[in-house]
Amino acid sequence: MQVTSSHELDKFELHLEEMIVKVKNCQIDKNLNSCSSCEHYLSCELRTDYVKSVYNSMSKGDTGGFEF
Repeated sequence: MQVTSSHELDKFELHLEEMIVKVKNCQIDKNLNSCSSCEHYLSCELRTDYVKSVYNSMSKGDTGGFEF
């Protein structure tokens, strides 16, 4: 994901960017194109943390609705 000059990343977006890199590296290490192909798909802590970071980047840490 590339950052445009008119938008600085907040802490939630920065964490999401870090998680994307970690997930992609894991997929590369396991020679997979997707997490859904992994045998640990349902129990993977990395994937769970990634999903939480996506949610937090959308909700900015608030529970309930999203900012779009």
